[in-house]
Amino acid sequence: MPNVERRGLRTPMAGIALAAIGMLAAACSGGSPATNPQAGASPGVSTVQPPAAPVIKISPAEGGAPVRPDRKVVITVSNGALEEVTVQGGGHRLEGDFDARRTKWVSTVPLMPSSTYNVSARTVDGTTATGSFTTLKPKVELAVADVTPSIKGEKVGVGAPIIVTFNQQITNKAAVEKALEVKAEKPVTGAWRWINDTTVIYRTARLWPAHQKVTFTARIKGVRGGKDMYGVKDLTKVIQIGAAQISTVDTRKHKMIVKRDGKIVQTMLISAGKGDTREYTTTSGVHLAMGKANPERMISPGRKKGDPGYYDLMIGHAVRFSNSGEYVHALNNVWAQGRQNVSHGCVNARPDQAKWFYEQVQRGDVITITGTTRDLEWNNGWGFWQMPFKEWRKGSALKA
Repeated sequence: MPNVERRGLRTPMAGIALAAIGMLAAACSGGSPATNPQAGASPGVSTVQPPAAPVIKISPAEGGAPVRPDRKVVITVSNGALEEVTVQGGGHRLEGDFDARRTKWVSTVPLMPSSTYNVSARTVDGTTATGSFTTLKPKVELAVADVTPSIKGEKVGVGAPIIVTFNQQITNKAAVEKALEVKAEKPVTGAWRWINDTTVIYRTARLWPAHQKVTFTARIKGVRGGKDMYGVKDLTKVIQIGAAQISTVDTRKHKMIVKRDGKIVQTMLISAGKGDTREYTTTSGVHLAMGKANPERMISPGRKKGDPGYYDLMIGHAVRFSNSGEYVHALNNVWAQGRQNVSHGCVNARPDQAKWFYEQVQRGDVITITGTTRDLEWNNGWGFWQMPFKEWRKGSALKA
């Protein structure tokens, strides 16, 4: 029957077609196991490798030789991110910063000498690491020997410098200067100037604003000041700036005017140096009150008893304003005060007015003198305001 034949012919063709599809499917599968990594794998089993575990590295490593206090502590992690780093030693926690990806932490302050530090680090996924190391003992210990002015309870004038003296000669001045900090309630620009290997002086570009607190801190612990020399102790001093007390001495008019916070509070008739020799000429310029005594023993420099011009006197209510023997002091020679200059270089005033000035003056008060032929040297006493600030800051060890 025709229909039957036709049906019999279609059946083999369908089988051929199915076989061809099967062959194509096999070809698309990638071939034999030799060319198909997935061949032979059990259905439903993943072959993706798990991520590598975080690895934390601590430097300095545990068990090493004592490290220099100026060495950085570095914590790094691979295959992860740091969540917390703690470095503790010498009774304090070491400061440090993470990088942007939190794969590294680096200390930002020096280590304390002769100390043991314990380190712990933890990553975001909970991986932890610990370690410890010791810092070396300095052969030479660096410390602040003196800060002037910084007497407890003392108020100082608006021209006051900050004079810092160290116990050692410093060769690495930039590192030490960088560790010195001055913070004022009413800030003004200032700069340090080294005058020798042990002394550095801070001076402002303009006078301190009056009636405020200035805090000086020497963060020198662990700072390398020279070969085998490290700071062993930080130091903080608080300096109180008092009233803006500024005195103006006109040696030609033989008059001294004292202003406090801009208002005249005293006018004094004075006699200054007679000026017949350099020694007897009062220095002109911006002076600062350096100290006071009552009485003050004054001896003629470079002369011995019996020499012409020799004197050895006890003078009352004396306020020193240079290292060349100059004072504002009491003297009962009212015949000359307000009329002529007859002194050996000092500025003398009527005893009652000199006493008043003595009682009011603050170290660091400005005393500006005009009218003589001799200029005050910048390094004569506290004559630091005689140097332009642009020149002053060239004495800094920090070039920035």
